[in-house]
Amino acid sequence: MQVQAREEQTAFDRAVEEARDLTTVYPASAYFDLLDNPHHRMTGTVYRSAVEQLGISGHTTSLLKSITRLLDKDRKDQAQAYIFSDFQKNDFSPQLLTTLDTAQQVFLVPVASKAVKNVYVDSVMLDDAFVRADVDLPIRIRLRNGGSVDAAGCQVKVFIGEQQAAAFRTTVAAGGATTTVVRARLRGSELQKCRVEVDDFPVTFDNTYYFTLQPAPKIRIAELAASGAVAQRLYANEPLFDYTLSKPYGIDYRTLGAANLVLLQEVPRIEASLRENLRQAVQKGATLVVVPPLDLAGRPSYDAFFRDLGLASIQWESNPTGKPVLQDVAAPSLQNPFFRDVFAQQSRPAVMPKAAPVLRWSRSGTDVLRMRNGEGYLAGFPSGEGTVYLFSAPFSGGYSDFTNQALFVPVMYRLAMQSYHNNQQPAYRLNERTIALAVDGKKDGAERVFKLTKDSLTFIPAQREQAGELSFDVPPSMQAPGFYQLSRNGQPVATLAFNFDKRESNLAHYSAQELRTLIGPNRPNVRVYDANAGESVAAQYRAERVGTPLWRYCLGLALACLLAEVLLLRFGSKRQPALRQPVAAAA
Repeated sequence: MQVQAREEQTAFDRAVEEARDLTTVYPASAYFDLLDNPHHRMTGTVYRSAVEQLGISGHTTSLLKSITRLLDKDRKDQAQAYIFSDFQKNDFSPQLLTTLDTAQQVFLVPVASKAVKNVYVDSVMLDDAFVRADVDLPIRIRLRNGGSVDAAGCQVKVFIGEQQAAAFRTTVAAGGATTTVVRARLRGSELQKCRVEVDDFPVTFDNTYYFTLQPAPKIRIAELAASGAVAQRLYANEPLFDYTLSKPYGIDYRTLGAANLVLLQEVPRIEASLRENLRQAVQKGATLVVVPPLDLAGRPSYDAFFRDLGLASIQWESNPTGKPVLQDVAAPSLQNPFFRDVFAQQSRPAVMPKAAPVLRWSRSGTDVLRMRNGEGYLAGFPSGEGTVYLFSAPFSGGYSDFTNQALFVPVMYRLAMQSYHNNQQPAYRLNERTIALAVDGKKDGAERVFKLTKDSLTFIPAQREQAGELSFDVPPSMQAPGFYQLSRNGQPVATLAFNFDKRESNLAHYSAQELRTLIGPNRPNVRVYDANAGESVAAQYRAERVGTPLWRYCLGLALACLLAEVLLLRFGSKRQPALRQPVAAAA
């Protein structure tokens, strides 16, 4: 409604003008009601004053919700209802007309706008959930044009905190979209309130997109190995990781429960207690990497473990000779997302490892590496909320030289990076129904109440907390974009960024003729008045419902006839007297 409807008048101002003039066609005894106005049954004078005080608010309101409230059962006693809107196609549902009471008279007044552009941020995406400080971070900004005119040279600025981190210009075709990648750096470990500002006119309500970025904490890695910890030299001295090494028979199970990545490295046998704790960790979202053992005696325990994880297609290879027969591992596909940017700086192909598989499977969720013969070497399987990665061959005993090849480091790093999960999104939309976040599940005895706060606004959403996860509904009254602090009993928990429903930014709307077609001939109680038809809505209503006051014309015609008669009598030509005939007298 910010766009121009005609000349220098916006669609909103036009709607205000048309709504205000409705008082001219109703008698002085009529009363008016304005949606969301605290005063009801207003006189014409009070109503005009209330309409003139309307302004464009800092939040959007769903047309569908407004119409539903306007036509609810508490308002059925009203004789007539007027709806002034641009009737955006993404917001107005023609099916709503089928629910109208036939006794209710409804007038739809489309306030059409001129063809304009409207560039807005469709989304902000990160290539990796693991965000590191003091490292270039690629940020993908997707812009979309919700108008019907091309936007050329649109300027966009990106802010990290209060500091401008990037700026660029781009052209977005009408109804089209474009994605631009900018690079920024985060300083420190604190959460940063970020935003993208689009220099776009005349529609400005959606020019700012809010999002948050925070460097990820250390990835917790737990390796279980009977001997020969292969991951220690990778993870132990790297500041990104919190690495612990344990023997399979003396592990603190709390370590498994807190780990992001668990590496089960050639453990000869999986005891029942270890098996259950590993299963629980995977079910809650941990990543488990399994390197099979050389010992044949422990294979039944692995079979039971695989069944517990839902991996029914895993089978052991039979090797009558007992000696490994090495085969080549195929070069990975560059299109595989797992290897994104791994080979970007290499000018020649990497030397691939060799392996003698002891495991095989018929299908998997993700194939990372395959043998030359098509069998799997490293694959991922979904299980619960987590993922299980299987190597088909042991690292030791001459069954593989994978740990000695250059590919070993990036693969193990990628497995660690992908084990990190952050269910807090950089940004949310105000029209989202439910948001789920991981929270501290420790109970302190007091009732745990979560609140959303922005400046002086405070909301207590409908909420549910279970197993360390909070699910809450976005309050319908929360309609202002920006940053909200989620707190629990007064203690801050997270900072969340909310933005307008992006459907509001799509300016495609129904014309008056399209609305008449949607209504059809079977709903005589619903009428459409075109605000751009050349005369006001009040004039159209008067001509259709009140009729033309002909008595004024009759009185004027009678007075004109009297005046004509007077003028004729006063200034008309005089009659000539009749001539007498001569009479002859007889003498």
